Amino acid sequence: MIGALAAGLVLRLVFGLAYWVDKPLTLDEREYLLLARNVATGNGFQYLLPDGAPAPGEHFGRAPLYPVFLAAVMRVSGADESPRLLQSVKIAQAFVGTLVVWIVAWLAFQSAGPRAAAIAAWLAALYPPLAWMPAYILSETLYSAIALGCVAILMPITGNPRPGRPAAEPSSRGRLAIAGLLAGLAILIRPAMLVFVFLALPWLWWRKGLAAAALVAMAAAIVVAPWTARNMAVHGRFVLVASEGGITFWTGNHPLASGDGDMAANPEIKRANVAFRAAHAGLSPEQLEPIYYRAAQAWIAANPGAEAALIARKAFYTLVPIGPSYRLHSGRYFWSSVVAYLGVLPFAVAGLVRLVRQRRAPAALLVLAVSSIVTGLVFFPQERFRIPVVDPALLVCAACWWSAFRAPAGGPVEADR
Repeated sequence: MIGALAAGLVLRLVFGLAYWVDKPLTLDEREYLLLARNVATGNGFQYLLPDGAPAPGEHFGRAPLYPVFLAAVMRVSGADESPRLLQSVKIAQAFVGTLVVWIVAWLAFQSAGPRAAAIAAWLAALYPPLAWMPAYILSETLYSAIALGCVAILMPITGNPRPGRPAAEPSSRGRLAIAGLLAGLAILIRPAMLVFVFLALPWLWWRKGLAAAALVAMAAAIVVAPWTARNMAVHGRFVLVASEGGITFWTGNHPLASGDGDMAANPEIKRANVAFRAAHAGLSPEQLEPIYYRAAQAWIAANPGAEAALIARKAFYTLVPIGPSYRLHSGRYFWSSVVAYLGVLPFAVAGLVRLVRQRRAPAALLVLAVSSIVTGLVFFPQERFRIPVVDPALLVCAACWWSAFRAPAGGPVEADR
């Protein structure tokens, strides 16, 4: 385990500090850094330039916790120049990514024991998509650690114990509260975690009763509510977390939508968005959010057949990594991503089937993975939305399958019965 964690940390540091350097930043990365600089300098959660002028261009409200994380890195490291700052963030995220390796191993241990944990640790340490994500100024690595941490807390409470291991105490209020707090933090990193909460609450009610579900919901609400109250005070309308949901929903449910990727992978939608904003000039992102939602909902209501076909394409691109967003990257990136994902997928399916048959399926992790897939179907799927949750779930299931095979002394590999 220690070897896997060390290898995972070194790989993430080498990729971020020795290979992925002097690269242009995406719009999301630039916006996160701009928000973080304002938070770190006491200017609040705003898109302001160093001279105090509003930053030009289109900016939508974002969830707050990742910019706060970046601001903390700025303050702790003292890095105020871009090269030093990017290095500091990559180092911090490499450690967070190594924590993800440990959590993946723990989830495998909960499902199939120490051998599965060791295999899962090495898989997560060396899995290319997980290894390179900490090099980007994106929220996925932090979100992965918090979201997976939430289900790691829930699994001993809600899952079927592996053979030879006693069942967990049914009334683990402290753990349920911690899981709810982590769910709330994850929502403030990526609002997609809301879908997990909506799916997990009825499941928790069924598994552990209404009180357990209510405790998780209240703990998550305690974390999210202050930010929602701040949004109401600042924007004068209800914004639960961020105002980016409307344009994201509109992008994924539009007559020009391909079923995969955001505007970067679809120039036609990008041009349509320019026209849409021109038709609603002068409105703030928070004012535009419900208008985007209404426009998309109107198109869905008027074109149910086209929407059904679009959802089918989304489902296809969720499973098969050949969508337009994949082709935005270099050939090396594309092939390392596709080979890694497709190489793990069949073993993960086999491992999940085995776990289900043995009544040891990692239910909490599966609910999280399903919530990620559902989010992609409602909005749009994209590789970096898949990597934080779905890929770790695949690694856990694949490790559980491989752990069922042992090599007896002097003999061939056999499957454990």
